[in-house]
Amino acid sequence: MLKPGLNLQLGQTLTMTPQLQQAIRLLQLSTLELQVEIQQALESNPMLEQVEDEDEMAATERLDAEGEVVEGDRMEATTTSDDVIPEELTTDSRWDDIYEPPPAPKGVDDRDPLENTSDDDGEGLQDHLLWQLHLSHLTPRDQRIGAALIDAISPDGYLEGDLETLAETISRGEDEPVGVDEVEAVLHWIQQCDPLGVGARDLRECLEIQLRELAPDAPAREAARAILEHGMDSLGKRDYKALQRQSGVRDPDELARALDLIRTLNPRPGAQISAATSEYVVPDVYVRHTPEGWRVELNPEIAPRIRINDLYAGMVRQVSDARDSAFMRDQLQEARWFLKSLHSRNDTLLRVAEAIVHRQQGFLEHGEVAMQPLILRDIAEILEMHESTISRVTTQKYMHTPRGVFEFKYFFSSHVGTNDGGECSATAIRAMIRELIDDEPANKPLSDARLAQILADRGINVARRTVAKYREAMHIPSSSERRQMASMPTGHK
Repeated sequence: MLKPGLNLQLGQTLTMTPQLQQAIRLLQLSTLELQVEIQQALESNPMLEQVEDEDEMAATERLDAEGEVVEGDRMEATTTSDDVIPEELTTDSRWDDIYEPPPAPKGVDDRDPLENTSDDDGEGLQDHLLWQLHLSHLTPRDQRIGAALIDAISPDGYLEGDLETLAETISRGEDEPVGVDEVEAVLHWIQQCDPLGVGARDLRECLEIQLRELAPDAPAREAARAILEHGMDSLGKRDYKALQRQSGVRDPDELARALDLIRTLNPRPGAQISAATSEYVVPDVYVRHTPEGWRVELNPEIAPRIRINDLYAGMVRQVSDARDSAFMRDQLQEARWFLKSLHSRNDTLLRVAEAIVHRQQGFLEHGEVAMQPLILRDIAEILEMHESTISRVTTQKYMHTPRGVFEFKYFFSSHVGTNDGGECSATAIRAMIRELIDDEPANKPLSDARLAQILADRGINVARRTVAKYREAMHIPSSSERRQMASMPTGHK
């Protein structure tokens, strides 16, 4: 028989305060997400205000070690020791209790007017095709067949499934069975819609549809159609001698013009219409070379341009109503937390960027071949931070350098051992492989085994299969394919 009782146990648990939770959340936000967060804070907290004048900003938003506003905050002069606001709430308090962003007003279009999308409201391929279907003069029955066909078209623009199965599926909603010939007739109509080539059942049909729409006297049009009809396999293998024999196009110049024409066709017509919105990259830091060395600076556009509103802060002890006074105190504390978290985020971001630049000076001066091996733990040990913190800082953060804009994570890569006991970055090895292939004789390309041997002669121990993996990751054809490309007809190179 069980008896009720009380037991005492000792244990350690980590409880994150709302302040720490907010600091971690801000740290992992991208620049654009941070701007949205700042705007929401300005709209929800009356104690915060945006600073328009940068000189005034510099004088009013300098934070001390405790996160207090030490200059320009007139609230400090109007409060007494009895009105000191605690640095942080109790650990069992919830951030949502005092921080609740206001809902968006109804009927207000909050879309970015500068956002670049392929179609209004992020229209996808199906929507684009249905719009054309509804404008057609097809019968209601054919329009229903067309809608079912459009629903079976992949994002790349290809029809998925055979016509017999589609006909059976469509017949379930019709009074009379739908024949395969009806489905095929509507499919031919869809294949003439924009984008041209959509609704094809395979690559050959997709390219043929686009060729048929060219003018009959278009240069090399008929030769290109002959290649697609009789030589698709040889075209994929780049076997140009077999291609000449199968297609009947014997003239090398005519064959070259036909191949050039085929290259202008779109093998993925549906990709032109995408519902995905554009993503913008805003550099978090700028790296430039000075006489004293490489210098890292925060992007001034992402620096927090907000401060404590002196007028509202000074009204905290003047409010007689206890409920209003408590609300204003919570808002003031929240505003200070937010400013301190922003300051901490930017400081951590700058320190990590400086550590990366110090380690990768060779890349900045000589390019990818001089990239040093680097992992998150290396930066964490240098800055005496946790590895998870470095991971948050380097995700979706970008660095503007004289060599381009790179994500922080770009500078981290695995390493391969060298003969002298050192290490070589995988990024540097890929750059070496690319350089060797660019400089190889056109009629005698380097095999993966030969590339591995050349790297071994340079003291870099890398297996042939690793070379093949790096080459494929850079979308470089194999040596046999490069040899075929070198031997293809003049004018197509």
